[in-house]
Amino acid sequence: LQGAQGHFGVRPDLTMLGKVIGGGLPVGAFGGRRDIMEHLAPLGPVYQAGTLSGNPLAMAAGLATLQGWTEEGVFEEVSSRTARFAEGIGNAAAEAGIPLYSHAVGSMFGFFFQEGPVRNYAEAKNSNTEQFQTFFGQALEAGVYFAPSAFEAGFMSAVHTDAMLDEALSSVTTIFQSMR
Repeated sequence: LQGAQGHFGVRPDLTMLGKVIGGGLPVGAFGGRRDIMEHLAPLGPVYQAGTLSGNPLAMAAGLATLQGWTEEGVFEEVSSRTARFAEGIGNAAAEAGIPLYSHAVGSMFGFFFQEGPVRNYAEAKNSNTEQFQTFFGQALEAGVYFAPSAFEAGFMSAVHTDAMLDEALSSVTTIFQSMR
């Protein structure tokens, strides 16, 4: 629930949150240290407003999502599945002799077609994007939907089951074998 701030022990000057706080609906929020936030109206000269500010639908969806994530063991179970999935992708690539770095943190995962680790954008740019596009197209044909960019993260949900992930990993393994 604390995101990367809690996971890595970071205390930022400002925190910006996107659609995850709206249960996937379009919304954003930010907050930070008092001395920074006091620059906003009505205390300060910076006016901030938005068409969807406080949208009731997004706020209800966000609250429902947060309530689901706070149920006992949900986040830990999803994190475990995410790690297993990312590791499975990495193992399947290694078995096929394809350079790939795969990593997961919490319910997020990603992979890059290159030797790892990948710690920043400069290192990510070394990824073989043509190989990713080949993989992405074949995965899509097999019914496994990844983000269409080689630089996007994947997100696991609480509704993904072990059986779903096993089926996806089976397809991924077949795809990597065909890409040898």
